Amino acid sequence: MNKKGIKDKLSNQPNNRFNIPEAARHIIDVLYDNGYEAFVVGGCVRDSLLGKEPKDWDITTSAAPQEVKSLFKKTIDTGIEHGTVTVMIDRVGYEVTTYRIDGEYKDSRRPESVEFTSNLEEDLLRRDFTINAMAYNDKVGVVDKFNGIEDLNNKIIRCVGNPVERFTEDALRILRAVRFSAQLDFSIGEETRQAIVKLAPTLSNISAERIKTELDKTFMSNHPEKITDAYNMGITKVILPEYDELVGVKQETNHHMYDVDEHTVFALKAMSYMLRGELKEFLLENYDENLVHNIYNEIQPMVDVELSDKDKLMLMWTILLHDIAKPACKYYTEQNGQKVAHFKMHDIQGVDMARKVFNRLKFDNYTSGLALKLIKWHDYRFTNKERNMRRAMNKIGTDLYKYLFLVKVADTLAQHVDTIGVKLADLARTYRMYTDILSKNQCVCLKDMVLTGRDLIDLGVKPGRQIGEYLDTLLNMVIEDPELNNRDKLIEKFNHIKDN
Repeated sequence: MNKKGIKDKLSNQPNNRFNIPEAARHIIDVLYDNGYEAFVVGGCVRDSLLGKEPKDWDITTSAAPQEVKSLFKKTIDTGIEHGTVTVMIDRVGYEVTTYRIDGEYKDSRRPESVEFTSNLEEDLLRRDFTINAMAYNDKVGVVDKFNGIEDLNNKIIRCVGNPVERFTEDALRILRAVRFSAQLDFSIGEETRQAIVKLAPTLSNISAERIKTELDKTFMSNHPEKITDAYNMGITKVILPEYDELVGVKQETNHHMYDVDEHTVFALKAMSYMLRGELKEFLLENYDENLVHNIYNEIQPMVDVELSDKDKLMLMWTILLHDIAKPACKYYTEQNGQKVAHFKMHDIQGVDMARKVFNRLKFDNYTSGLALKLIKWHDYRFTNKERNMRRAMNKIGTDLYKYLFLVKVADTLAQHVDTIGVKLADLARTYRMYTDILSKNQCVCLKDMVLTGRDLIDLGVKPGRQIGEYLDTLLNMVIEDPELNNRDKLIEKFNHIKDN
C-alpha cells in the first residue's frame, strides 16, 4: 500500500475504472440497459483496491432471479432460493445475486429465509467484514457505506455493524477473520476480536469440512503464523485443541531454543517461505548474514522442488503436527547435575495423534497418508555411509524423500541457532548422497532388482512365501553391494543360498 492510501490511488486512476473482465462488464451493462442496478461486489472489489488480481467477479443486482434468467441465454440455478443465478458467457460462469436481506440464522451457517430488496445498502449490510462490503461499477464508482477503504488503509479486519450479530449469524466468519488476517497481513479490530473471544465456542456447530477449508487457506497464506492469533482468541481450543497442548511446553535441550508451539510456528513460517521460493528472504530476516552465507547454498538444492498446491498444503499440515506428541512423550534424565528433557517416540505416537486430527477434519487419503509418513520419519537420523543411505531409502521409500528433505530443513531452521549450521551441512551431505545413489540407478527396493519372483519360479522355486524370503535376502545383499544387481551374479547368490 502506498503512503497516499487507496482513496488517493482511486482519484489518480483514469475514470476510476477497475479491470473488470469484459464478460462481467457485459452482464452489468445488460442489467443497466434493462432498468436494473448492477455492481461487482465483495472480494473482487477489495482485491482490486489492493492492486491484486481477483479470482472471481461476483455481481449483485436489483433484478430478481427470474428477471436475470430472462436476460441471458444460458444460466444455471446455483442458489436461486437465495437469489443467486450463474450466468454463463463463453463457458465462464459469473454469479449474479439479487440484493437481499437475510432472515434469522438458526444453524450458525445459513439464513432460514431471505427477502429480496431494491436497496444496495441493505444488501451490503448483511456481509461479514467492511473490506468485503463494497461494490463497484464504472458508472457509480466504489460504493463504500461502512468505511471499508479506510479499513484497507489501516489494515484492519472489522465486522459490518455489530460483530456479535455477524458471528452469531455464521460462526464460520470467525475463521474467515483469521484467514483474511493471514492472507492480507491485517490485524483484527478490537471490537471484532472481543466478539470472537466471546463466540469462539460456537465453532463447534460448524462442519469439519468448512473448518478445514478455512484452515487450509490460512496455512497456504503468506502468514500461517496467525495460528497464534487463533490460539489467543480461543479458536484453536475448539477446532484444534492439539495445538493448545503444545503451548508453553519447554524443550530444555541444547538442540532447541523455543517452546514446542514457538518451534512449530517458526517451522511453519520457514516452510511457507520455502514453498513460495523465498528461502533466502527467510534466512536474511531471521539469521546472521555470515550464517546465511554459509548455509544458503547448502539448503537451496533440497528445497528447489516443483510441487502441486495439494502437496504444498500437505507439507504445511505436516509441519503443524510434526511435534504434536511431544507434550505426551516428555520425560527427563539428569546429565551433569542438570535435568534434560527427552521426547522419545514422539514421532511414532505423533502419527496416531495426527491421524485423529485428519479423520476429524475429513482429510482426503492422499494428503493424510503422505503427512503421516512424514511425521513418522521427520526425526530420522541419517548416517554418512552410502550403504546405510540405501537402507534408509528402502525403509522410507524414495518417493517420500523430496518431501522429507523439505520437512527436515524447516524443522532444523526452527531449532537452536547455534546448532543449525552443522545440522544443515550434515543434511546437505545426506542429500548429495541420496541424489548420487539415484543418478547411479543403484538398487534400493525390489522393483529395482534385476532378478524377480518370476525368475525364481523359473529356477524351480514353488510359488509361496519362500519366494519373498529369497528376494528379501538377495535385496539386502544388493543394498550392501550395488554391483551384485546383475542377473548372473544374483542367480549365483541364489543358488548358494538355496544349497545352504
